[in-house]
Amino acid sequence: MKKIFYIVFLVSISSFSQEIALLKYGGGGDWYANPTSLPNLIKYCNANINTKIKSKPGTVEPSSPDLLSYPFVHMTGHGNVVFSDSDVINLRNYLSAGGFLHIDDNYGMDQYIRKEIKKIFPGTDLVEIPSNHAIFQKPYLFSSGLPKIHEHDGKRPQAFGIFVENKLVLLYTYECDLGDGWEDPEVHNDPIEVREKALKMGANIINYIFN
Repeated sequence: MKKIFYIVFLVSISSFSQEIALLKYGGGGDWYANPTSLPNLIKYCNANINTKIKSKPGTVEPSSPDLLSYPFVHMTGHGNVVFSDSDVINLRNYLSAGGFLHIDDNYGMDQYIRKEIKKIFPGTDLVEIPSNHAIFQKPYLFSSGLPKIHEHDGKRPQAFGIFVENKLVLLYTYECDLGDGWEDPEVHNDPIEVREKALKMGANIINYIFN
């Protein structure tokens, strides 16, 4: 019976629509940070890498059955994160069967999110993703890996991941602030080249999932 359920679940994941969502998590952190980032990333990808993603992203809670409707879920914020037991089970099933979670630390989330990731995959450690990984290669080349968008404390940007059967299913971008770079230009007044760099890296993430 368990085997049959897994096959059905896997099929449902593989038939995702081209729609992405923002994760509404518990714990008090500002899950709603960077409200213009995902709409701008969607617009950029549809214009530049031939995706056909719905222009308005969804919002989904980690324990919701609706999570399984999205091939890509984005998570961001500055503060505390707490996943309940039902959140953990649903996220583990989602990621193990083909879903993708991008966690973008908006500075201040790191000390909380690492513990929560460990709940989802207790026997698996986050590993740093090398610059020759496919996610940094196409359609835009990032020969040094994850770009630095906002300086803050000046630490180098790092991309960490969880892999299931050699497939990247969870991407954690740290000391980078990609989501800030996707926001409307007037929000952070980033130079055009910095914002373009952030959007191109975002397009690589989307490309990795949809291709």
